[in-house]
Amino acid sequence: MNFIHTSDIHLGKTYRTDSGEAQRYEDFFRCLAGIVTDAIETKVDFVLIGGDLFHVGQILPRTFAKTIDVLQPLKDANIPCIAIEGNHDWIHRRDSISWMEALSQMGYIRLLRPSRTEEGGYRFDPFDAETGMGGHVEINGLNIYGLGYIGAQAGSHVERICEAVTTENNLLLFHVGIWTFSPVEIGNMKLEDAHPLAEKFGYVALGHGHKPYVIETPEKKSYAFNPGSPEQVNFGEEKYAKGYYLVTFEDGKFTPEFRKTSPRPMFVETIELEGAENAEQALDLFREQVKAKIDISADERKPLLELKLTGRVGFHPFELGRERLKLVLDELVEPLHVEIKNHLSLVSSAGDGDSSQKSLEEIEHEVLHELIKAGSDYQGREDELIKLSISLRDAVQKGDVDGDDLLALIE
Repeated sequence: MNFIHTSDIHLGKTYRTDSGEAQRYEDFFRCLAGIVTDAIETKVDFVLIGGDLFHVGQILPRTFAKTIDVLQPLKDANIPCIAIEGNHDWIHRRDSISWMEALSQMGYIRLLRPSRTEEGGYRFDPFDAETGMGGHVEINGLNIYGLGYIGAQAGSHVERICEAVTTENNLLLFHVGIWTFSPVEIGNMKLEDAHPLAEKFGYVALGHGHKPYVIETPEKKSYAFNPGSPEQVNFGEEKYAKGYYLVTFEDGKFTPEFRKTSPRPMFVETIELEGAENAEQALDLFREQVKAKIDISADERKPLLELKLTGRVGFHPFELGRERLKLVLDELVEPLHVEIKNHLSLVSSAGDGDSSQKSLEEIEHEVLHELIKAGSDYQGREDELIKLSISLRDAVQKGDVDGDDLLALIE
């Protein structure tokens, strides 16, 4: 048999406050559609989605409709699409059906979710097509088990997961990251905690981290594979290979082939404006470095940019506002979306001849520190709450989170 293993599609993500919102929204559907086309042309036996099919649990109805359109060819070709829930798919309110459950009940995916015993163990019931629920699917002698996102304590659950599986030729679909390999800050487990899975499962199909990697046992046997996200989801991912696995299963052995996708071009660059005496000089330096560092000739799609401005300058950094910089960028590279991080420092001469420097980031931290420590309940937690405040601010400005995501961050 052969199958496709992909994960972290993040359908529905866009930049809600940006003029490129519609194009960015389409990127993720276009990416999944390409994988579906490959699945049909390669005549795979099934497709695995390792969580985070959606970017948020509470998606728009149009996102659900477009997802059905993209998955319809798989259904028409009788290729099962087996999926689990990631942390982005999960909804905090469990009083209504989730979009993932709806897709499963409609036959577009087979959503795997185990049951729990009274003693706290796992039970992987056979998938029921009528209810769209179950924890286990058998295809041509291969037993596929699914376990979605279970949080930071995932490592302590490995023993119970293995105890619940009594079959041979096993595959586990699991939305979890592995420390050392995955840059995700939550929902990971230690490498040594994952190794017992190799004794029970010939292939562990991971999701969660957007960077592709392979896990080996201490004896150098590869057993767990994370394809990463096939599209650029967040800045910082431009240095990762983007794609998915086409896996062959023959004579009890899994052989994965990493197939690259074509994500929208993304650039993260530092622009050094050291010594600029006024805003005009700084703009000239900005223009020169953008020309030198951002090459858009290889791809006709508008790029995604994150630019960090650094250096000591002789004018107030606020003079280089986003709109002023974007005019230059529109002239040179026409970005679909740009984020500017202004870390410029203002150099001013003090009365005693010394120079004092303070970046906008430092000023911001000082102001927040004073505000937070003014509340007696928060004293001693200033650094923690400054970090939280800035994370909330950045998330809202990017426009790619909803209230549930913000609530989870606060919690």
